[in-house]
Amino acid sequence: MQPILDLSALKHGALKNDPYAWAEISNLYSAQDAAALAATYPHDHFKTVTGYGGEKNYDYEARALLPMGSEAIAYESELSDAWRRLARDLCSAAYREALSTLTDLDLRQAPMEVNVFHYGPGASLGAHPDLPDKRVTHILYFNESWDRAHGGCLNILRSKDPADVAALVEPLVGNSAVLVRSNNSWHAVSSVVPDQRISRRSMTVTFYQTGSESSMWPPGDTTPLHSYPRD
Repeated sequence: MQPILDLSALKHGALKNDPYAWAEISNLYSAQDAAALAATYPHDHFKTVTGYGGEKNYDYEARALLPMGSEAIAYESELSDAWRRLARDLCSAAYREALSTLTDLDLRQAPMEVNVFHYGPGASLGAHPDLPDKRVTHILYFNESWDRAHGGCLNILRSKDPADVAALVEPLVGNSAVLVRSNNSWHAVSSVVPDQRISRRSMTVTFYQTGSESSMWPPGDTTPLHSYPRD
């Protein structure tokens, strides 16, 4: 199967140290592949994930692509050829090697899971550093077009104050961000405006500490799944 990710973009990316260790990586696919990924973004087998009043607030729709520690693609028959190719690339040793080179962390044996998300009108993710059992998160985006005035952007924060923005990443297909987890790796997704017609579309590839369990799909999770409405 022909690779779809341009791993040289990761290998030769530059890790920033302000306000913590992170990188913005773009041009991950050819124009043709980027268009195919955006056009066939998954709409099946999503669950609603919400939480308010705790450590962080959140509201979005999530679907598994690669379950924790597995190379079996979730609901593979529902995916386009472009998305199956992307999932296979994420399972490759070359992908892990590229991220290890970028972050200067050995991720070759780290447990990994991959999830895709729809952020519809009003959806958001409050300011937070990732949980301590997470080591590195690679966030990839799949919108063909986006106006930052509509919210839905990744905000790299200097503190837990959501207004203390150091950098902003728009959710355009081919864009991505790599976050190295630390106690001060604060970030958030700004709230999508209520009248936004097309969802904000993203995917997270998360590398965990050995022995960790998925926080997105905890053991025994029986949350009902549904199709996300097509725009």
